[in-house]
Amino acid sequence: MNAMEMYSLFERQVVEYHKTDDIDAAMVNPYGEGTFEALLWEKSWVDTVQWHLEDLVRPADVDPAYALTIKRRIDASNQHRTDLVERIDDHYMMMFRDVALQEGAKLNTETPAWAVDRLSILALKVYHFGIEAKRGDDAHRAKCQQKLDTLLEQRADLTTAIDQLLDDLSAGRRRMKL
Repeated sequence: MNAMEMYSLFERQVVEYHKTDDIDAAMVNPYGEGTFEALLWEKSWVDTVQWHLEDLVRPADVDPAYALTIKRRIDASNQHRTDLVERIDDHYMMMFRDVALQEGAKLNTETPAWAVDRLSILALKVYHFGIEAKRGDDAHRAKCQQKLDTLLEQRADLTTAIDQLLDDLSAGRRRMKL
């Protein structure tokens, strides 16, 4: 699965979440249990719910007791997110386990799964800035459109970088280390 295919999956999940826009809604994963796609969908769902949990504690006038309850939920979500990233890296470790490393194969600064994590968050940002770029006054829309344009450029860069990393790992030019 290439990076744009992953991004498309994340994009579909974000849209699906927003049909209810409910942090307590049950995740409905359209992919078969144990598949890589199901893992990516779950990762994106966790990111999306966490995004909205963080929105709940952001207002200055939020009730401190409520904020603490949500903060604890965010902490648990962060652990779940990290566990999912590790499972994504396990997938890639298995995928590349038999690749013969070329002499001088370099170690990347991050694992593939952490780059995929950034791609999932980017899908959320693009979704929300897409909405913001269509509402408010002219100045607000222009500012949000500029940010959206930047995010779309980042998407192109990040998907290219992920695909290059996966190509390098499959060819033994780079090595993974967890």
